Amino acid sequence: MGSVALALGLLWAASDMSEPHKDLAAVIADDEAEDAKAIGKMAPLNYTVKDMNGAELKFSSLKGKIILLNFWATWCEPCKEEIPDLITLQEQYKDDLVVLGFSIDDSPEQLRKYAAEYKMNYPVLVGAGHENIQEAYGPMWGVPVTVIIDREGRIAKKQTGIRSLTQFEREIKKLL
Repeated sequence: MGSVALALGLLWAASDMSEPHKDLAAVIADDEAEDAKAIGKMAPLNYTVKDMNGAELKFSSLKGKIILLNFWATWCEPCKEEIPDLITLQEQYKDDLVVLGFSIDDSPEQLRKYAAEYKMNYPVLVGAGHENIQEAYGPMWGVPVTVIIDREGRIAKKQTGIRSLTQFEREIKKLL
């Protein structure tokens, strides 16, 4: 999957050469506009995915809680930086919030090793083979992508790119 990401990156870079160059601020603005379109829509909670230990998790079973669905990968440096904050959120808001780590392309074996190393205290889902779920919450042009779903199952926030603990908490506190 890493080679797929590299190939997509190269295609993106090549296509970018034929257009006037966008600066980083314009790219971020495009992502923010795309993410804003998801807010208020019902989240697709009709999926069942296995976690890294083989247990099935039905997204719909979490309705009634705030869901922080984080799309990530072990090779993603910004994703690694978010993990300590996600651990803190899961501890601090455990009665109201469920953090889900949706690994886009790692095997269960890789995930178990990684989760142990980083002491991840939230469900780590195996997303490989579930591109349909990424598409349902998409579009996604990279990771991390975080989708915060309210207790009624509506998307309250979608964010492409790294977030800080303060930013996560601001969104969660609105939904408590």
